[in-house]
Amino acid sequence: MGWESRQGKGRYYTRSRRAGARVVREYVGSGPFAELAAELDAEEQAERQAKAEAFRGEWARLAVADAPLAELCDMTNALVRGVLLLAGYHRHHGGEWRRRRGA
Repeated sequence: MGWESRQGKGRYYTRSRRAGARVVREYVGSGPFAELAAELDAEEQAERQAKAEAFRGEWARLAVADAPLAELCDMTNALVRGVLLLAGYHRHHGGEWRRRRGA
């Protein structure tokens, strides 16, 4: 989106939009209508950026809250793995736990 000038003959406003896999430039115009369209597009862009920033902040907050649980899961998995190995089990081709023959 932006104002363009070709060969020094005034300014006009265009916006880009996606049409399938292609990006298409759309001529909006010049003058007061184009200025209003540019202001509205700028406001929409600012709103999208604010929402994206809030979303990233929420994910960061959740990641911090999730860290102790992830650590607990890792420790629990290590403990279970150790108990099963001591009880005579092994990982069958990296999958399920099976009891060793003769154990």
